[in-house]
Amino acid sequence: MKHLNLINTSDTCISVERKRWRKCSSNSQSAKKELLHKKWAVSLVSLCFFLSISNFIYGSGVVLNNLSLIEQNPTQKYTHLKFDIKWYNSWRTSSPPYNWDACWVFAKYRKKAQYTWHHATLNYVDGTGSGDGHTAPTGSTINTTPDGKGIMIYSSSNISSQTADYAGVKLRWNYGADGLVNEDSVEIIVFAIEMVYVPQGSFYVGDGTTNYVCGHFRQRASNAPFRISSENQITLGGTGSGSLNNNNAKTMAHNADDFNNTTSKILPAAFPKGYNSFYCMKYAISQEQYVLFLNTITREQQNARTSTNLAAGVTAVTNRYVMSNSSAIQYRNGIRCDGTIHATNPITFYCDFNGNGIPNEAGDGINIPCNYMSWGDLAAYLDWAALRPMTELEFEKACRGNQPPVIGEYAWGSTEITPATGILSSGFFNEFASSNAANAVCGNNTQVQGPMRVGCLGKGVNTRKGVGASFYGIMNMSGNHWERTVTIGNDAGRAFTGMHGDGVLAASGDADVSNWPNATGEGVGFRGGSWKDAGFILSVSCRLFATYISDARGNLWSYRGVRVCPVR
Repeated sequence: MKHLNLINTSDTCISVERKRWRKCSSNSQSAKKELLHKKWAVSLVSLCFFLSISNFIYGSGVVLNNLSLIEQNPTQKYTHLKFDIKWYNSWRTSSPPYNWDACWVFAKYRKKAQYTWHHATLNYVDGTGSGDGHTAPTGSTINTTPDGKGIMIYSSSNISSQTADYAGVKLRWNYGADGLVNEDSVEIIVFAIEMVYVPQGSFYVGDGTTNYVCGHFRQRASNAPFRISSENQITLGGTGSGSLNNNNAKTMAHNADDFNNTTSKILPAAFPKGYNSFYCMKYAISQEQYVLFLNTITREQQNARTSTNLAAGVTAVTNRYVMSNSSAIQYRNGIRCDGTIHATNPITFYCDFNGNGIPNEAGDGINIPCNYMSWGDLAAYLDWAALRPMTELEFEKACRGNQPPVIGEYAWGSTEITPATGILSSGFFNEFASSNAANAVCGNNTQVQGPMRVGCLGKGVNTRKGVGASFYGIMNMSGNHWERTVTIGNDAGRAFTGMHGDGVLAASGDADVSNWPNATGEGVGFRGGSWKDAGFILSVSCRLFATYISDARGNLWSYRGVRVCPVR
């Protein structure tokens, strides 16, 4: 019986040299393209597995390195992925808000000499790390999910805004369940996404405002906020006891809700209302994260998930900024490909914010939210990462927590707002608003003109209001970029049952999860406002575009996902 034959490459950059250690010059353009993988990737490995190890920090702060495959069981066809993980500004608290941050960790693999990446199946027995054959380093906890798509790792005790640094994480990979045999030679990459735990509990939607009303939620026909205290079905509209109303869909733009004071609908029990616990991405999907997604899907899928025509047969690309379909950077999106590409093979994408043709430099904007994402792009990314969309009720819970609403409040719990008026260190890891007092990116300032780096606010100001954080510590929920949320305002949205992605896309590049909103964008809307918007539009309860149907790619939009992972 054959065992794994480890074949290593360099930890200086990801190269695909399979049979010897090799140094890659960081001065070469090809090496710099590959440096992007060092952010939240870790690897390239072999059953003969060949291994490339990553070592990269990104703005929100995840480092994955020292990946190895150990303790193979060739009879039961599993092995362990061992690696170190570190991220910054981590916390856990047993006092309000009774939550923590975590990393969602998952893996992709592909067979040697093939282009298609697949989602790795991690072992699950009882949801506890040790019970599933995983090893959580001292000071950490691992929870797993029944679908085996990934794990959550977080602090096992109270910590306060410090570096989470866990060496020797071990995850049992059931490669036999993925159809691999001991003789297969494969690459494997490990990814991590920072998340924030939103605990179970009651909360309010709507804030009781009588000014700038835009479909705000309320109790019946009163102006009182509506309390959500379970995941039971809810009557929408009408004036009966217990009904969730929307101010008669007053001033909602484009596609208004289909319920009002006289027309009732039912929000099914299966629709995630936010009462149950969930994890929410701490930051929006960054340009680097989207590039890593693009670089692990097929050519046909890549063409579907970008705006420039990159279909099979295309070998010359003029509009190399592929999200905006432009030859020059637009609204701070620097995702790019080469001008000459292979006719059929997958394309290598990279960040080139400064436009000098050298990929993935320190100033290439890898931590700027990825705007120009359509609903189809978001759904595909979330399916690929085994996450799911957030509902608009979960959005208000993630912002406000269990606190009583403040009329007109922003995600940081007050009506005080200071827009960013300029950018320091533009495109770099330490990009910040030029004013220390800025707590939102909004107002269409001529010196900004696009989303800013995730976590770019509150330089020198360590308060919730100062950094623009939600009650649970989630960043940029008001301003910077619109959030895409599943609406309760039409049948397509209400059909959503909260299923997670399975890590696998349709051949076309589309998400293929049951009961997700359809490809036209019907069933989702927008919440939270963007860098271009001002005032009331950024408030937590504003539903101006909550039911707006669109699958366009816009420069105002970047999104995040959520995941249910029971705490055990």
